Amino acid sequence: MEFNEVLTTRRSIRSFTDQDIPADTITAILEAAMTAPSAGNQQPWRFIIIRDRQMLTAVPTVHPYAGMTAKAPVAILVCGAPTGLKWPTFWPQDCSAATQNILLAARNLDLGSVWVGIYPEEERMKGFRRLFSIPEEIVPFALIPLGWPKEGFTSVDRFNPALIREERW
Repeated sequence: MEFNEVLTTRRSIRSFTDQDIPADTITAILEAAMTAPSAGNQQPWRFIIIRDRQMLTAVPTVHPYAGMTAKAPVAILVCGAPTGLKWPTFWPQDCSAATQNILLAARNLDLGSVWVGIYPEEERMKGFRRLFSIPEEIVPFALIPLGWPKEGFTSVDRFNPALIREERW
């Protein structure tokens, strides 16, 4: 698939078929995540692959907008590890870049995905820490439910020149 098609047809998909996702496909998506830029090449991201049906079904109990996770065949939990970094305040940007790469890689593989934000909502972070036994120094950042979409992808032009300034505001 051409890169521009990946960009223009990527959408937040919340409805998935029951078809499983092969482990090598998840590995390819995580390889893409780890090619994201990071401040000083610190790579502060950590990932939890969630396939267990009970765990996926439990996610909506700790996140009010994650109902689709209960029907997803897999989800990737992106976490940040800011402790001991030379530039510890940049980890959210780094994890955002990794999360975007996951979304784009998934679309390139014809998978549906949706970015479910966790950080900086304290109650959500506490819930994910508790549910997935995440140590206190690791920050749950975003959850990406993945699956084969029930409906197809369409292209949408979101370019808006009114949002652009040149040289100065």
